[in-house]
Amino acid sequence: MQIEETASAEAANADEVAIDAVVVVDFGSQYSQLIARRVREAGVYCELVPHDAPWERVAPLRPKGIILSGGPSSVYDPGAPRLPEWVIASGLPVFGICYGLQLLAQAFGGEVAPARRKEYGPATIEVAAGSFPLFAGLPNRLDVWMSHGDHVEQAPPGFAVVASTANAPVAAMASDRIAGIQFHPEVAHTPQGAEIIRNFLVNICGCRPNWTPDSFIDRAVAEIRETVGDGRVLLGLSGGVDSSVAAALIHRAIADRLTPVFVDNGLLRLGEADLVRDVFARHFGMRLVSVDARRRFLDRLAGLVDPEAKRKAVGETFIRVFEEEARSHGPFDFLAQGTLYPDVIESTTADTKAAAKIKTHHNVGGLPEDMQFRLLEPLKFLFKDEVRAVGRALGLPDEIVERQPFPGPGLAVRILGEVTEPDLDLLRQADAIVRAEIEAAGPDHRPWQYFAVLLPVRSVGVMGDYRTYGRVCAVRAVASADAMTADWARLPYDVLGRISNRIVNEAPGITRVVFDISSKPPATIEWE
Repeated sequence: MQIEETASAEAANADEVAIDAVVVVDFGSQYSQLIARRVREAGVYCELVPHDAPWERVAPLRPKGIILSGGPSSVYDPGAPRLPEWVIASGLPVFGICYGLQLLAQAFGGEVAPARRKEYGPATIEVAAGSFPLFAGLPNRLDVWMSHGDHVEQAPPGFAVVASTANAPVAAMASDRIAGIQFHPEVAHTPQGAEIIRNFLVNICGCRPNWTPDSFIDRAVAEIRETVGDGRVLLGLSGGVDSSVAAALIHRAIADRLTPVFVDNGLLRLGEADLVRDVFARHFGMRLVSVDARRRFLDRLAGLVDPEAKRKAVGETFIRVFEEEARSHGPFDFLAQGTLYPDVIESTTADTKAAAKIKTHHNVGGLPEDMQFRLLEPLKFLFKDEVRAVGRALGLPDEIVERQPFPGPGLAVRILGEVTEPDLDLLRQADAIVRAEIEAAGPDHRPWQYFAVLLPVRSVGVMGDYRTYGRVCAVRAVASADAMTADWARLPYDVLGRISNRIVNEAPGITRVVFDISSKPPATIEWE
């Protein structure tokens, strides 16, 4: 199946594609990204902006409402994040969650103080009869999740208390189109939280749930055309779902002015380079430029052991290779990437100042400052499951859309310590066994992501009556939807047994296999 090249049905520019949206103001909560997820699950587009973002950053979204996240600060702390002036001045509906509630109470003359008893965990709120539309269609008693030290002791003048608990006299307050709640509706531990968020979006903001994969494609195609103009785009294609969807989307917008470039960096899984070229040839109606840069990447990684240094080295080397290819096949005005929202959030760029850096993603924080391209990242505000939905809507086959995620730095971040060619070969063998055995177990036992990690550890063993002293391999398998959170996958013992037996027999030098049962958080999915 070829990806259609025609784009006559798309809007001429982004303004013609009307998508209802809200903005989520981030005050540093660990749950801020979950708020954005829940809003999008309700069919309404949203973006997360830092608490000090100016109105000029928000205005292009044309938001129909504003959600204020929680945060770790007290509203009375020196230097604590303040409520942006534009929140009230905009006249838009506002929904404050936890710290956001307390900011609203403070702004309108209410009283916020340390709670006599902090609340962290489950609670039950009593909702006032016939109360605010935020609780429309919900019972008068709701199980919720609390996580706060301060609370609102006195609601501001003009605000009605619409819910309370024994410990939180103002568990929810409302006035006209402004509401605030002390609990967290975005987490799974608030069972009817999604309905509360939907009530705000639909009943109070008047949003239409019209953000769908098709509407995203229409808007993205229009924005790509407006941004690129008559320019040309070089796209870094890894063969994964993210860069493949980006390729199909950009190609729909500008056709042959897109040139995809696949770089074999020597950090790929067993047989992956040939697989990527084969899949691309069968499903995409465009020419692929393939570059063998294996030696260059290995030389650049030599001697590096720090994960951040490795990620930045890979990111910079990719750019240098792309710049060289641009001189051969260009000129190109833009470099396109399959950057996703989790990449941006975890790397903490200017888009996410309020969040703590988890790790630098090679395609975000790892890019050199003297790069000769302008970046084009049409997926940078999407989560992984949203990208898959867009891929299906674009007509991409399951062998692309359903591919498990693979990190941009490749096996460089699955070899802990220095990356060498012998270790890459060893890890490829172990990883191929992990993937083969899990896939042979059938779809019911196939998690979201699964792979092998080579540890810089040696362990004593015994083989054929002889003492051995070999490497340790870790098996990682996780269940997730968006890479922001993940739980370890409960693989059957017989599958784990086959994996271990095959690795120690078929991957020379590995004598011990361990299974990683860490969730994210506190761990990350990748080990580096």
